[in-house]
Amino acid sequence: MSALLSPLSPEEISAIHVSLKVAGVATLAALPFAVFVAYALARWRFPGHALLNAAVHLPLVLPPVVTGFALLALFGKHAPLGAFLSDAFGLVFAFRWTGAALAAAVMSFPLMLRPIRLAFESIDPRLPQASRALGANRLWTFLLVTLPLAAPGVIVGAILGFAKALGEFGATITFVSNIPDETRTIPAAIYGLLQTPDGDAGALRLALISAVIAAGALVLSEALQKRASARS
Repeated sequence: MSALLSPLSPEEISAIHVSLKVAGVATLAALPFAVFVAYALARWRFPGHALLNAAVHLPLVLPPVVTGFALLALFGKHAPLGAFLSDAFGLVFAFRWTGAALAAAVMSFPLMLRPIRLAFESIDPRLPQASRALGANRLWTFLLVTLPLAAPGVIVGAILGFAKALGEFGATITFVSNIPDETRTIPAAIYGLLQTPDGDAGALRLALISAVIAAGALVLSEALQKRASARS
């Protein structure tokens, strides 16, 4: 018990910092794409609709290691896309914290997408139509009418995506390994501590911290959903 209550070590603090940075960047990077794809799936009908729907949900059913391997094959230092991004823009993903953010964004995308899509589907289509009838174009109608009405779902999706990104492990460790102060997130640190003697207390501390953050995110998303339903 005394070991459990002892102060966090520098390695544990570093893992928390890396996790928060990775999850935050992953959420901010994935959210615009999630909004666009959710709107497309909810409001548009086009060839390949079912294929797109299946593709964006693949990370939910594929083993995370497979997703990590696919990212490594696409964005590795010697992969065509990875080499192009590195040479053209200086973006390096393999074995960097940016790669951890990319893996977390991919894995959290389906969970983020679902509530946003449901929010768009629940909007009365007559409201955007009224905006168009009053002279607003499609872009302004989306920004001023549709998106504000879907805002609760967008917020819930962002929170759930952040919680998922915070706990991502399989794809991340496959793609960017477990490098201290660079890619060692809370799950990776827990895994490492469990492989070392006397690491159980540190692993339990990090597990409790991760659980508190994740539970807080779920409670907040549930409260926002209830508030949105009450307003509706």
